[in-house]
Amino acid sequence: MTDTLQSPRTGSHPTTGDRRPNSTAIIVYLSLGGLSFAVLQSLVAPALSTIGQDLGASTSATSWVLTAYLLSAAVLTPILGRLGDMVGKRKILIVVLAVLLVGAVLAALAPNLGTLIVGRALQGAAGAVMPLSIGIVRDELPKERVSVTIGLLSAIFGIGAGVGIVAAGPIVEHLSWHWLFWLPAVLIVIALVGAVFGMPESPVRKPGRLDVVGTAVLAVSLVSILLAISEGESWGWGDGKTVGLLVLGGVTLVVFVLVELRVAEPLIDVRLFGVRGVWTAHVVALVFGFAMFGTFVLVPTLLQLPTAVGYGFGKDVTEAGLFLLPTVVMMVIAGPVAGILVRRVGPKPPMLLGAIALVAAFLLPAIAHGALWQVVVSGVFTGVGIGLGLSAMSNAIIESVPANQTGEAISANTVVRTIGSSIGTAVIAALITSHSTPQGLPTDDAFTIGFWACAVVAVLAVVAALVAPSMRARRAAAAARGVDDVAEVTQ
Repeated sequence: MTDTLQSPRTGSHPTTGDRRPNSTAIIVYLSLGGLSFAVLQSLVAPALSTIGQDLGASTSATSWVLTAYLLSAAVLTPILGRLGDMVGKRKILIVVLAVLLVGAVLAALAPNLGTLIVGRALQGAAGAVMPLSIGIVRDELPKERVSVTIGLLSAIFGIGAGVGIVAAGPIVEHLSWHWLFWLPAVLIVIALVGAVFGMPESPVRKPGRLDVVGTAVLAVSLVSILLAISEGESWGWGDGKTVGLLVLGGVTLVVFVLVELRVAEPLIDVRLFGVRGVWTAHVVALVFGFAMFGTFVLVPTLLQLPTAVGYGFGKDVTEAGLFLLPTVVMMVIAGPVAGILVRRVGPKPPMLLGAIALVAAFLLPAIAHGALWQVVVSGVFTGVGIGLGLSAMSNAIIESVPANQTGEAISANTVVRTIGSSIGTAVIAALITSHSTPQGLPTDDAFTIGFWACAVVAVLAVVAALVAPSMRARRAAAAARGVDDVAEVTQ
């Protein structure tokens, strides 16, 4: 079922020629690429009002700085992930990083909102960095480093999002919003040079043609759903545009599934969604996306409210960001730890532990959030949960699919997590808006309800992790489908 050869040296497959790749260098370059994409995903959000004022744009118009990025990432990630499987992951990674760099420079130089939005749309193409990177790791690294490295790369996407929230305030305050793009551009350049000169091309391929019809239908579906979610708060959730887009997105999603079941070379093999190790990981991705960005909305808002209201902490943007540092630090630690656990006991235990930690992270502030220590402890649990969960989730998928379908499977998971992030941001923003004082400040109930909502959603991840197959069941099912390198990954 795979087009690959076995090698005792690599995670699954030999590299071309006899040249031994520098595994550490590959990990560094992939980490920088993933970090730059993740940072750009969240770095702009805290500075939207500043950007809008500087460019003379309205709040609704400025929100397209986020929306364009989101839509581009959701649509292009599965396409570029599939192309990576077809023509070579390194080749497509180089293209993606180059487009990301152009988008960052264009945004940094943007003289108006239109140019900035175009730059953000180009940056969104780098959503494919995650599936391409994990595919490269699976193909090129020694088997004993695969699960830990995937744990690190997966955690980096959460780390980058946290770093973006933390760093946005100081960058805008001491430099300008243009540096929100110049600084990540430095990381992108290093990653791009490393991909060009420091990575071998993987021999693993899934030859074929791009499914143009499926691509078009999926694009319509994702754009419709995400646009409705992103703009629903400003348009109104009962507005005809919002409802119409959601219906269109749902109908075209069904059409996409029907199309993919009938074409010989689908963009995404939807049959993989029937694999227990895959669909449970997708549920966890949806929940973690919701919860992660839910906390990135709730916690800074709570910390920045004036103390005069009786439940705020009166912190400025920079200080509020610093309170997210424990979350980021725990992600850095938990990601590789999850990789070690995956190698020894499989992905189910760390995925379950991560989901339980995430429930605890929101349960504490849902019960009480009047003291700073409660916010900090919640952040620690959030970091542990996300670090363990994202790592285990990615490992669960690569252990459940053939090597030549890694890109499309991880791409689908990335899109699911993006949708979860969008839903989480929209739901929490709606809760805050609907529970505000006449002066426009969120009430204490807004935070209590918001934390409870995230805790309840996080329980779904616990259920999905419990349903996920054990390491023994996963290996047996994978062997039956011809996935012959699962045992190597988890030994």
